[in-house]
Amino acid sequence: GRALLILLLSAAVSLLGGLLFGYELGIISGALLQLQVDFHLSCFKQEVLVSALLIGALLASLVAGILIDHYGRRRAILVSNLILLVGSLTLALTRSFIGLVIGRMIVGFAISVSSMACCIYVSEMVAAHQRGLLVSLYEVGITVGILLSYALNYIFADVDEGWRYMFGLAIAPAAMQFLSILFLPVNPVKLSSWDSDCQKGLIPLQDTEDRAAAKQEPCKEKHYSFLDLFRTRDNMRRRTLVGLGLVLFQQFTGQPNVLGYASKIFHSVGFQSNSSAILASVGLGAIKVVATLVAMAFADKAGRRVLLMAGCVVMAISVTTIGLTSRIVPLAMARDCKAAADPDESHSLTQHPLTPVPFQSAVSPIPPALGAGKSQAGPGFAATRSLIKAFASAQSREVVADSTLAQKRGLVGQATEETVGSTGPLFGDAPWAGRTVLNWITLLSMMAFVSAFSAGFGPMTWLVLSEIYPAAVRGRAFAFCNSFNWAANLLISLSFLDLIDAIGFSWMFLLYGLMGVMAVIFIYFFVPETKGQSLEEIDQQFSRKR
Repeated sequence: GRALLILLLSAAVSLLGGLLFGYELGIISGALLQLQVDFHLSCFKQEVLVSALLIGALLASLVAGILIDHYGRRRAILVSNLILLVGSLTLALTRSFIGLVIGRMIVGFAISVSSMACCIYVSEMVAAHQRGLLVSLYEVGITVGILLSYALNYIFADVDEGWRYMFGLAIAPAAMQFLSILFLPVNPVKLSSWDSDCQKGLIPLQDTEDRAAAKQEPCKEKHYSFLDLFRTRDNMRRRTLVGLGLVLFQQFTGQPNVLGYASKIFHSVGFQSNSSAILASVGLGAIKVVATLVAMAFADKAGRRVLLMAGCVVMAISVTTIGLTSRIVPLAMARDCKAAADPDESHSLTQHPLTPVPFQSAVSPIPPALGAGKSQAGPGFAATRSLIKAFASAQSREVVADSTLAQKRGLVGQATEETVGSTGPLFGDAPWAGRTVLNWITLLSMMAFVSAFSAGFGPMTWLVLSEIYPAAVRGRAFAFCNSFNWAANLLISLSFLDLIDAIGFSWMFLLYGLMGVMAVIFIYFFVPETKGQSLEEIDQQFSRKR
């Protein structure tokens, strides 16, 4: 009975941790539309507000490892819940722009600490044959949290100061996670030995065979410094190579940019009304949930390597297809910022319903580096949802982009004059039927890409990271790799439109396809299979293997 209770509470902690992460990623897309009116936010201020969450998350990735290793995973999660409470209250009650920025930084710090501590804690709390299932449950939580945030964005869209409710409601899942973890035992790493913990019945870590193998080679608690991550001791350098390789390839396969492209693809295939665009966004969310559930079901059966390699192959094929079709039916990507209306401004760039809100926009409603920080579910939905709200008030107006202003805004491609209600051909001179077929191929490729990422790189990267390092340095190692994840995502996101300017959209996606092939090769040669093995066995396997 106690083992079942621990299992259920561990599942609740994992699910709620992911839900909080996803909720905070998605909620800004709806809140920003109200904030830019209530606080008269310029483009620069919107950029600062969106970046604040990223700054907090980056700071957390630099210091959270020490907190997790020295004070325990359980305590780190409890502290992150309290920090999130402070951040949410700050956002809900503030009357100033500075208060908003500080609140988002605090929230970013909290969810970053929580994301790392949750994955490590749950991986250590459950049996080897359940670890893949429960750590992957974190990914499901992220997707559910993002979908929940869009539902609340919709509910509070027309409520006066509805953004206060949007930010404040994050307190509820944080309180639930806080209460859940209070009933769980302290971090097992801090106890005397794994084998004695199993005998006490606290944690069902190993079956009979695992225990017998562990007795043959007793588990001795070792101490590691941060610099040991780069030394040959216990093959730590190879473990660090595996961790960094996974997080960097996770970003260099183009995931955040493909999701930012989602809204453009939806409109190109005919999802031009508000309701159909919302439906398409929810549909994409449902695809991600199903794909993550598949990963949960097969993580402990097929194994981590199989899911990672299969996902990378599908991702490479998908982005290559998008790159090839975009050479025939080009879709211009634009840097854009929709600031609060200024009556004294002679020129303004109004959002067109058939122009994407790029994920990499300097003031994109969702921070680029956060969309892919973990699940990578939300950025595309955020862009689509923001797109819907952004042009709702401008449906009957003609959109004219002044060429000089377009150049200043960094529009990619030629600025054209189009009306919102236009039903004519959107791109090029190719036959309309042919363009429609190619657009649908592009849409299906994007859905395949999203599914493959959600079943492979999305959950498996963090599962493997929570397994391959020794317990004594696991928190610092996880945080070190996570900081590279944030940095790589930021680099990929910010350079996206500049690279399109330099080499073209189709070549950009073909390059992502090449990175996908390289990722398959890396995983095949460097990433070991860890399914069904206790954390001690994985550690011993790495220590012996050169």
